[in-house]
Amino acid sequence: MADEPAGSGVTDLRSDTVTAPTPGMRAAMAEAVVGDDVYGEDPTVNALQERVAAMFGHEAALFTPTGSMANQIALQLVAPRASELLCDADAHVVTYEIGAAAAIGGISTRTWAAAGAGIDPDAIAAMIRPDGYHAVPTTAIAVEQTHNRGGGGVIPLGTLRRLREICDANGLRLHCDGARVWHAHVAAGVPLIEYGRLFDTLSVCLSKGLGAPVGSLVVGSAKRIDEARVLRKRMGGGMRQAGVLAAAGLYALDHHVDRLAEDHAKAARLAEALAPFGIVAGADSDTVGTSSAVRTNIVALDLGKASMDAPTLGARARERGVLVSVLGPRGARLVTHLDASDEAVDRAAEVLVSLFR
Repeated sequence: MADEPAGSGVTDLRSDTVTAPTPGMRAAMAEAVVGDDVYGEDPTVNALQERVAAMFGHEAALFTPTGSMANQIALQLVAPRASELLCDADAHVVTYEIGAAAAIGGISTRTWAAAGAGIDPDAIAAMIRPDGYHAVPTTAIAVEQTHNRGGGGVIPLGTLRRLREICDANGLRLHCDGARVWHAHVAAGVPLIEYGRLFDTLSVCLSKGLGAPVGSLVVGSAKRIDEARVLRKRMGGGMRQAGVLAAAGLYALDHHVDRLAEDHAKAARLAEALAPFGIVAGADSDTVGTSSAVRTNIVALDLGKASMDAPTLGARARERGVLVSVLGPRGARLVTHLDASDEAVDRAAEVLVSLFR
């Protein structure tokens, strides 16, 4: 069954992209001072770009309409045409961006076996192909923080530091798809600037978790962001009075980052409720009955041994007023967010538990 918009009384746990702007955010958008951003003259966009760049310790940032565009611009900055990018098999950049790396950037990709946040830097190092051996040379590595299809897992800081060392030793660039890096920051207590200094480029999203209606940013050096501005225009992403959108992002940074801990707690409660049925992905015999398999706002479900498949779960839950994301025959996902109240999440947990009893 195709996804449909949530109606009145429905708890929508398909994604954290379904949120509506809060009244305070709408007011900030209405009051935004604007200009023509293609000319670099929108003061609200410029303020957002400067603020985000500073948060990650980089020189510059560029506002884009979508996360996929931000990722694909960044990949073109770190992986020249006809070179190779390494990433995991479940990475958003190769799973959900419709072949853009190859179609738009001319970038070849090679993947390691999907492991979510539990990546092995030394195994990745063994995949690197240098130039001059009649093979496509590796020029960049991309990781995802937090990891969407990995159940919102957080890559440990030590792992990222080891990847940085590997990239430096081999002359490679390192990109972070940080659509939900805010969640990693809150869950792991790692300062954003600490993440930022490890990467040549980052993409960060304002409409996942932070509650803005639209928008992401590419973060990097001033030189790279100058090039990114050209790439954005080429890809049709040049916007005019975009300050009304940037104002929502600034409001989100002021009001919606620290509160992500509330979404993490909601996801943990969902995981605890469902753990006895053995369907929470990442849980094992030591974590059944606990929420330790869930670190942020995503609860991944593995229905391989369950009494129903994912499409059936999706249909039955919808009948009871709960929307879940169906990811395949046996995979599903629950995502908590700003518009899913404690009461709504607890009710959703009751509905889902009743379906598996």
